[in-house]
Amino acid sequence: MKKAPDENSYDRAAMEKWAQSMDAAAHKQLSTLAHGLSPISLGLAYADWLAHLSASPGSQSLRMVDAWQSYLHAAEKNIQLTTQPAIADEPDTDARFKDPTWSQWPYNVFKNNYKTMEDWWHDAAQINGMNPHHQHLVSFFTKQSMDALSPSNSAMTNPEVMKEGVESLGESWLKGWQNFMHDQYHDLQKKTNPASDKVEPLHYAVGKDVAITPGKVVFRNDLIELIQYSPTTKQVQAEPLLIVPSCIMKYYILDLSPHNSMVRYLVAQGFTVFMISWRNPDGDMRDVGLSDYVNHGVLDALAAVQKNTDSNKVHTMGYCLGGTFLAIAASWLAKAQSNGDHHYPSLASVTLLAAQVEFSEPGELGVFIDHDQLKSLREEMSRTGYFSGRQMLDSFRFLNSRDLIWSQITQRYLLGKDEVGIDMMSWNSDHTRLPERMHNEYLDHLFLNNALAAGYFRLNDSAVALMDIRSPMMVVGTARDHVSPWHSVYKIHLLCDTDITFVLAAGGHNAGIISEPGHHNRHYQLRHTSKDSGWTDPDDWARKTSITEGSWWEAWSAWLEQHSSKKIPARSPSVVTTLCDAPGEYVMMRYLD
Repeated sequence: MKKAPDENSYDRAAMEKWAQSMDAAAHKQLSTLAHGLSPISLGLAYADWLAHLSASPGSQSLRMVDAWQSYLHAAEKNIQLTTQPAIADEPDTDARFKDPTWSQWPYNVFKNNYKTMEDWWHDAAQINGMNPHHQHLVSFFTKQSMDALSPSNSAMTNPEVMKEGVESLGESWLKGWQNFMHDQYHDLQKKTNPASDKVEPLHYAVGKDVAITPGKVVFRNDLIELIQYSPTTKQVQAEPLLIVPSCIMKYYILDLSPHNSMVRYLVAQGFTVFMISWRNPDGDMRDVGLSDYVNHGVLDALAAVQKNTDSNKVHTMGYCLGGTFLAIAASWLAKAQSNGDHHYPSLASVTLLAAQVEFSEPGELGVFIDHDQLKSLREEMSRTGYFSGRQMLDSFRFLNSRDLIWSQITQRYLLGKDEVGIDMMSWNSDHTRLPERMHNEYLDHLFLNNALAAGYFRLNDSAVALMDIRSPMMVVGTARDHVSPWHSVYKIHLLCDTDITFVLAAGGHNAGIISEPGHHNRHYQLRHTSKDSGWTDPDDWARKTSITEGSWWEAWSAWLEQHSSKKIPARSPSVVTTLCDAPGEYVMMRYLD
């Protein structure tokens, strides 16, 4: 007999869905307060730190003694700074305190007290026995908190602010106040009228000021456009060069203004250059996965390059996440071709720029990577179908808050200086999205499980192993990279069974790569390692490798020419396959978020 419905019963599935949506909303608000981090992860990290400190009376005593000694040393130096101002002329490598006015009393005392407190907290954040990820989180947030408390961030304790105000007769203070009120009004308009918001124009227009190297779009699918650049030399190397930029950024970081365009430089050196331009995804692309980016991005582009040049060998270069895609594609391709599959051209060489393939030491990005963080991200992306470019930009700014947040606040509000627009800053504000599935797989498979380095990553039902790559490789790391630390990039020596030329370039993740010939204060280290060589520790490698002044681009161009077969008459984009002029349509897709 069918049981009559109980009027007091409830729809458990509907209630669960309601509960999940309520949890997601609460987590979003808490994540916003924690600057995009999971409050649960942050709470667990500090609970771990507090528990270990509470259970360690010896460590507590040591830190109290350190605090007392630090206070005594600071007080002694403060007296010296007050009575003997000459000692304050010591050079300071911290960019926040390089101005000579910081050597004057009482500002030298403010700086000394801050530096003392900063050093003590750096040591206090380190407790033996903590979970390594929790230790990373606590250390990172301690550093962030100390950066926020710097005397350089306050008008009353920053001598540059006072000096600039007096010299300008108060004009800098007025300008700073106007900048502050303008930004506050602008933010209020965004919050109160979100529907009326429009995407603000870039300072450097794409196709007019940047991304202006002549070329044609010769292939397009739902994920990429492929640009072939027009030659500027009568002869070119027989093997064309395919560039795979990161989909986290617009491709034209490699084709900025004419004087610092990597593409323009390569074309002038006699290479037939092709560039992938990734589509900026919307919610309809939420199910596009990591394998789609390799198959329909890298591999489809390789096939199109072969079709447009009749070349059976292709030089390849991948930047950042594009380099990770390229490493996966190169590994799969080498294995497929060894098994008789020749649907794609062979790789004459593989160049990876600031690209990780081993993710056990992801650097500062690691603060965003754990199971609780991914849960918060999944909840957010399930609503939209993508990880927004705005979130990504805010995350990168948060990682380097000293330079990208506090320094800019000081310059704009305290010193009354407008930001000096450059092409790279304009490009940086032209952010992109990532599809939900692809972003989840990227973080889960690569960052959390390190599947590519461990040999567990699969593409097209085949296990991918980097040791299958036989093409010569050039791998470039940058000395001050917060996104792809060079020690992590260097680990490719442990994973590949081929000749590797490693370059350590001066600069950060972007500035170290965009290092055109003639750029001031640029240098690099380069050493070749044959596949039969033993392991060299990265720090030993850096100590033993001489420094070369200038741009590493020139060394790379010579290396590419060395691995090319011959020169042939220059090849122009085919009229038959041309779809439109460079820079194409996909790069023009912009969204508010």
